[in-house]
Amino acid sequence: MEYEIAICGAGPAGMALAALLVRRGVPASRMVLVDAKPLDQAMQDPRTLALSYGSAQILEQLGAWPIRATAIHEIHVSRRGHFGRSMITRDEQRVPALGYVTRYGAIVEALGNVCARQRIAALRPVRVTSIAEDADGVNLHLESEGEAARVLRAAIVVQAEGGLFGEQAAKAVQRDYRQSAIIAQVNASAPVAHRAYERFTSEGPLALLPQDDGYSLVWCARPDTAQALLALDDEAFLARLGATFGERLGRFTAATRRLAFPLGLNAGVSGSARTVAIGNAAQTLHPVAGQGLNLGLRDAAELARTLAQGATPAALAQYAARRRRDRGTTVRLTDTMARIFASDSSLQPLLGLGLAAIDVAAPARAVLAELMMYGRR
Repeated sequence: MEYEIAICGAGPAGMALAALLVRRGVPASRMVLVDAKPLDQAMQDPRTLALSYGSAQILEQLGAWPIRATAIHEIHVSRRGHFGRSMITRDEQRVPALGYVTRYGAIVEALGNVCARQRIAALRPVRVTSIAEDADGVNLHLESEGEAARVLRAAIVVQAEGGLFGEQAAKAVQRDYRQSAIIAQVNASAPVAHRAYERFTSEGPLALLPQDDGYSLVWCARPDTAQALLALDDEAFLARLGATFGERLGRFTAATRRLAFPLGLNAGVSGSARTVAIGNAAQTLHPVAGQGLNLGLRDAAELARTLAQGATPAALAQYAARRRRDRGTTVRLTDTMARIFASDSSLQPLLGLGLAAIDVAAPARAVLAELMMYGRR
């Protein structure tokens, strides 16, 4: 139970990190994945995720792409009931797709297969009950059902299991947006193939992402509004959705079971001399720009590049410096957008003018598209 690198959390960011380390020459025998869920349970997770084009390239490097996903060719951004809109297209950006919509379980399955082929050890289902760091390494105390407690020793520990906002320990930058996100799958009578929509309302953004033959809905609203929407029957909910979104997709005809969760920002440099956090464990973001998973995969790519030179405290310090600009830009961008659209901000009337300006300025669209696809480079 001694390893050079222990990765706590075998979700997309954790498994991508392990696979990228092997690709960069770190022997699989020197690392281990630890996760509280069995892999087959994680593979059944139906949550929808938005992958940027840059994230798909990372997965392709690992042999974890293609997977079952719907490509986004266009992103239509507008404000309900007001002047101004913008359209970002793959043709203008000269890429096969701006991004992809897939399921959490599909990504986990693909990465799990890659890690299995690389013979990366995985302890599942195992819980980390405590962490003790000393000058030479870190002890992880582990528990699993039906087995005696164990201690795992590692030179470096990576925290890759974030959880939901409201369930996490507070980091340096924390903000409750006083919004809830309602998620569901919906169908429309006049869908537009491969076009995603971001529709800003007075209570928050409403996103419709093309997935299979319907759309993945992320509807952000004040908590009391969200609870009222959850209480509606399907017919009333679809009518309310149509009234809020408009008629660009015709009528909304069906919806799956709806779920809601609170939204907030929880970000900051997390770690110590021998521990580091990536993905949701380092920063939980508002979904307004769909950057949570993508930022986590960029974390994994940079950390693999750094640790391949040596799993040392100096390497972790170097990693933090290298990630500062991309993380800072992405956190500030999503936080600013969320703060404007999470309340009746006085800046909201400027949104229409901003969208109109972006629509007529190709360089502005290119900058925005590059940030969404690749982060701050």
